[in-house]
Amino acid sequence: MANLNLDKNEAEFLEDTISYWQQQGLLDAEKAEELKATYEIKRFDWRRLAQYSFWIALACGLIAVASLLVNDALLNLLKRLYDTPDIVISFLTAALAAWFYFMGYKSKRASPERILSNEATLFAGVLFTAISIAFLGRALDNGAGHFSLLFLLSVLIYAALAVKFNSKLIWVFALISLGSWFGTETGYQTNWGDYFLRMNYPLRFVFFGAALTAAGFYMKRIRLIRGFNTITYIVGMFYLFISLWLLSIFGNFGNLEDWFKVRQFDIVYYSIVLLVVSLGFMFYGLKYKDAIAREFGITFLLINLYTRYFEFFWDITDKAIFFGILAVSFWLIGRRAERIWNLR
Repeated sequence: MANLNLDKNEAEFLEDTISYWQQQGLLDAEKAEELKATYEIKRFDWRRLAQYSFWIALACGLIAVASLLVNDALLNLLKRLYDTPDIVISFLTAALAAWFYFMGYKSKRASPERILSNEATLFAGVLFTAISIAFLGRALDNGAGHFSLLFLLSVLIYAALAVKFNSKLIWVFALISLGSWFGTETGYQTNWGDYFLRMNYPLRFVFFGAALTAAGFYMKRIRLIRGFNTITYIVGMFYLFISLWLLSIFGNFGNLEDWFKVRQFDIVYYSIVLLVVSLGFMFYGLKYKDAIAREFGITFLLINLYTRYFEFFWDITDKAIFFGILAVSFWLIGRRAERIWNLR
């Protein structure tokens, strides 16, 4: 029988577990040594290297594509060199995207164990899809500025592809595009004013994030998209808590000029809202063993407290005392976490 090939952390955990069982009399020394001989520490974590390599490659590709899209001088140069209409570029990049999707799907069926490279291939298709939609928008632009429709189109395309390839990565892009559509559409409906239904952008996205979080709960009832409920739940809470945090800083003000005219204490009730929501998710997570809700609640509870400290006490507190308080608080948090970990 081949030995288990574990990384250092996994091997240490298993060794501690076996030693604990031996101390409790559940295993004798001979059996403990026999179990320890069934695994070995990896000499090199190739999986992590592959993961990081794909991340770096995709990040570099994303930066390259973003630079291409925002660099008008480069686009004009390409047009002068090739005199290629936007609609042609859109179709060409759509064809490239289709090719990457086909190769990713083919590789996923033939070699499902190649999870990272398969997802990277699909992600390349996502990038070329974004380019294709962008150039399609340029080709069809009539000066109305209603480019939120392009984001809506990308939502539909990414959602369909995510379901087809059962890809959580593409589903994340569908949710990001959905948020982009919501932000740009509400901006377009108000002629890019500061408020939509008397709400600035952070307040709008509080409701958007809450709706997406609720959708994550109910998606498990829909067989076609049941597998995406957890990632939707996570992205929804990310939208919700980031928006609440920004709202606690800027309030419901649409521009900085109005915000500078008020004191932070005048909008402290938004901080209280974030505090209540964080505590609510934390206790919900603890009661129903929902690790996602618990971690979001605890994380933004701390972020809220430290943000308020910077707002109200940074200027009147000696810096040595301030960072001393931070050091002691994080040390206490660490000790508490260590105690809970040891109990478990």
